[in-house]
Amino acid sequence: MSLLKSRRLWLATAIAATLIASAAGAADVDAATTTPLAAAPTSPPASYPNPGTVTGNTGTHDPSAVKTPAGGYIVAYTGANIQLKTSSDRTAWRNAGAAFPSGASWTLPYTGGSNQLWAPDISYHNGTYYMYYAASTFGSNHSAIFLATSSTGASGSWSNKGLVIETTTSSNYNAIDPNLVIDASGGWWLSLGSFWTGIKLVKINPSTGLRADSTVRPIAQRTGSSTAIEAPYIFRHGSYYYLWVSFDLCCRGASSTYRIMVGRSTSITGPYTDRNGTAMTSGGGTQVLATHGSIHGPGHQAVLADNDGEVLFYHYYANSGASYLGINLVGYDSAGWPFVY
Repeated sequence: MSLLKSRRLWLATAIAATLIASAAGAADVDAATTTPLAAAPTSPPASYPNPGTVTGNTGTHDPSAVKTPAGGYIVAYTGANIQLKTSSDRTAWRNAGAAFPSGASWTLPYTGGSNQLWAPDISYHNGTYYMYYAASTFGSNHSAIFLATSSTGASGSWSNKGLVIETTTSSNYNAIDPNLVIDASGGWWLSLGSFWTGIKLVKINPSTGLRADSTVRPIAQRTGSSTAIEAPYIFRHGSYYYLWVSFDLCCRGASSTYRIMVGRSTSITGPYTDRNGTAMTSGGGTQVLATHGSIHGPGHQAVLADNDGEVLFYHYYANSGASYLGINLVGYDSAGWPFVY
């Protein structure tokens, strides 16, 4: 509880710093080179790469990305009434307003009156943009995940489709950090969870985008002294479903210890195991990216299939303590385990 509370209490400060940094064009970000468009390597680099080049308004927290039918990009992220950014080339980004510029009154019972909405997950299916997002209060698992849809993805175009799942203070998990995944058979699923007993999976009705049944399936949990696991993202590559998560603590600026971990399964419902064969429900996870140099606490990741390969989006903290958008390409080694380059 105290770790999660620390995370949420820092968030308001982080968002303010992010907006300031974004307006300044992310001048504090270290320079990095963009990987040329080529076949993905099969051997990881000798050390963690810096984020690829991004320019413009890059201050971001908890990003999720979608490619539009026209070939551009939308990033949705934590902020006042969910914040949006757009890009035509995945490099230059601009602010694109709030998803709900008039507010989201239906979330207020969960946010204590705050307009700060968390960890949106944006995707595009059958001509419609879907966005799952969380509403909660600092340090509490009295939380809810809602769904909104849009035909354009633009600010002000999003319609509330209702409550998907909620937790109360008597629940043993937390209904935040949603991610929609479609399995190989066309089934829809939503992963979610933060701290407590970890990451869960619920089935979604594709016709409504809401829950299809009442079953909550456990798929990952930290064991031992820390319960710090959150931000699940499931991505299918080859014959595996890869469960990406963030371990440890975000939202502490340059002192953040977030790190990106992964496990995999041949079934959407698990069991997910790491490279060593340890179940993710028993604390397993293979590290993919962590603090290095002036890149602090990379995490809250999302994976996007693009023309040049699979792309990892995430946030990280600069030395100043502000959070920025990080983008790298994803490769797979000879054993099928992902790395970033």
